[in-house]
Amino acid sequence: MASKLRKLAIGGLAGTVGAGLVSYWLLNDNGNRTWLTVKADKASLKFKRVLPSRADQIKTLQSEEFDIVIVGGGATGSGCALDAVTRGLRTALVEADDFASGTSSRSTKLIHGGVRYLQKAIMQLDYDQYKMVKEALHERAAMLCQAPHLAHPLPIMLPVYTWWQVPYYWFGIKMYDLVAGSKTLKPSYFLSKKNALELFPMLRGDKLCGGIVYYDGQQDDARMNLTVALTAARYGAAVANHISVTGLKKEKKNEKEIITGVHVRDEISGKTWTIPTKCVINATGPLTDSIRKMDNPTVKEICCPSSGVHITLPGYYSPEQMGLLDPSTSDGRVIFFLPWQKHTIAGTTDLPCEPTHSPKPTEDEILFILEEVKNYLNPDVEVRRGDVLSAWSGIRPLVSDPNKPDTQSLARNHIIHVSESNLVTIAGGKWTTYRAMAEETIDAAIEACGLTTKYNECQTDGLLLVGAHGWTPTMYIRLVQDFGLDCEVAQHLAKSYGDRAFAVAKMASLTGKRWPIIGKKIHPEFPYIDAEVRYGVREYAMTAVDMIARRLRLAFLNVQAAQEALSDVITIMAEELNWSEEEKTKQTKAATEFLHDEMGHNVNRASRDKIPINLSKSEIQLYIKRFQIIDKDRKGYVSINDIRRSLKQHGEKDVPSEELHEILKEIDTNMNGQVELDEYLQMMSAIKSGHVTYSRFARMAELEEQKHEKEMLKKKITVERSGGGL
Repeated sequence: MASKLRKLAIGGLAGTVGAGLVSYWLLNDNGNRTWLTVKADKASLKFKRVLPSRADQIKTLQSEEFDIVIVGGGATGSGCALDAVTRGLRTALVEADDFASGTSSRSTKLIHGGVRYLQKAIMQLDYDQYKMVKEALHERAAMLCQAPHLAHPLPIMLPVYTWWQVPYYWFGIKMYDLVAGSKTLKPSYFLSKKNALELFPMLRGDKLCGGIVYYDGQQDDARMNLTVALTAARYGAAVANHISVTGLKKEKKNEKEIITGVHVRDEISGKTWTIPTKCVINATGPLTDSIRKMDNPTVKEICCPSSGVHITLPGYYSPEQMGLLDPSTSDGRVIFFLPWQKHTIAGTTDLPCEPTHSPKPTEDEILFILEEVKNYLNPDVEVRRGDVLSAWSGIRPLVSDPNKPDTQSLARNHIIHVSESNLVTIAGGKWTTYRAMAEETIDAAIEACGLTTKYNECQTDGLLLVGAHGWTPTMYIRLVQDFGLDCEVAQHLAKSYGDRAFAVAKMASLTGKRWPIIGKKIHPEFPYIDAEVRYGVREYAMTAVDMIARRLRLAFLNVQAAQEALSDVITIMAEELNWSEEEKTKQTKAATEFLHDEMGHNVNRASRDKIPINLSKSEIQLYIKRFQIIDKDRKGYVSINDIRRSLKQHGEKDVPSEELHEILKEIDTNMNGQVELDEYLQMMSAIKSGHVTYSRFARMAELEEQKHEKEMLKKKITVERSGGGL
């Protein structure tokens, strides 16, 4: 078995995998760097520097036979593909939508062992629970080592409000460190009330006794998932998104019906064909039972999906490098409050739901999270509904174990089941343990289907993912110096793409400015640039939703900004993918619906509509005046043409029709294509109460009034008064 990297590269890799050596550094307790060099036997695995195009991958899927076909391109499915191909198996992976389009992009973004699970293991003397935590802590270290550009340690504080909780929490967290052993990221520690408030000034201090800080990992989940899939592709796996499985092909062998292929359809081109294979792995998460029923329509369902909603808040809600865990909410659930990509994410809820690929956040779940957040933030921080920049729901695929028909309880960990026709199903588990789950799954598949491998044992523990080979924490400086990129953009590229950031930078457009020289931003408030859209197409992005949600994380960070950037994103993708005007319209519609339904845009609007008008008499008079200024023809409503005329007067001459309609939609609650006065007053009332913090229409009306006042003032001042009549 290839040697395992037993040390954790917290800072990140600083060398390359070449002649079987990896150099990396550790941060010790003094903050000094310790350089280490270890042998990496896995360097002998063949690695393609050029990623095959999606068209080439489709040709491979149409013309070759495979040892294994994996259905599902989430974390587990991609992990299975990487494990299988590095063992020398002919591997294919097909995903009906996009890589990480389901649960794997909608997580809490943590790489963790599970403090709560350890608490249960200790309190209930549950050895299985303990083993689960132990495995997860090993995998936490492995993930930080495999992709140091995408994952980093994050300190998380548990606020303590009664003195008796101090030894209780302290013991639990120290046990967490103890179980991690040599994989501990950094030892936990206790903070006095004063020090806790210095580190987390937004925290409520009136009843605070102190805080206990422990370390877990944090990641960009969608990019991590994509990177695993791309790494599998570079090792030779045929991976393709937007390929749905429509059925399973079976043949009789030794008096037994065995799966020998999968019937698939390319959702982009509409073509259908059958992929011959010796083994099929079902890794479809919440949709596990749909594939199991293709194998056997009478099979009992095992998936019990649970919905978890997260919300994105502005970065000022939390310190940039300190998270918060509230272990005792009003109804017993745990709430995380974490900095992520200069924003703050809070969640999660836990409610039973129906299995679906398009879960939607609800207003009740959003309000529950906001109420819990209010409980531990000080009164100076006004927690407003309008500060919710984005909201999304992920489905956790809890499963009952079909291997144990007598039990009705849900499996605490993952389960692997092999059907009579050799369908291998992997279900349950969590993000952190994706690699270990994949290892067990491929072991089971090899045994069940009699597959012949080049390496009998797993090769992925310590295997570097794409982007990690030449990454260093200061690599972004070279991007600034060599390409003339904005520093924030360079840092973002280095963290998202690792050593592939240079390939992205080479595709960037000139800005026409003195500085930065290259890298046109697709939205002024975010570091995403045009080159990422072009590069994202080479990373198999086939739709606008693929781009704004997973290649870029804009939809998860700010749904309004994603809507505003959509037009530019689609223009660039149309150039790369040769989209017609009809296709561009189709993509705009699909992406807008995604933002409205799955990213909380519609929920935001619905919450505003329920707010009673609470404006003073003078405020109502002011807004009536602004409304009438825009409605120059005194129609009693504002139309698209009025909005276009107003924007032109303020220097925005070429506003696309789609954007005009989006401005109108923000305020047009009755969806009749025009803005009435009561809708405008409703919007201004929602802004006043904090249920909405931003409205382009409201800002436009304010600017229109200012312009109108200036014009009226000019008319009132005579030539003599102006000093020009002498």
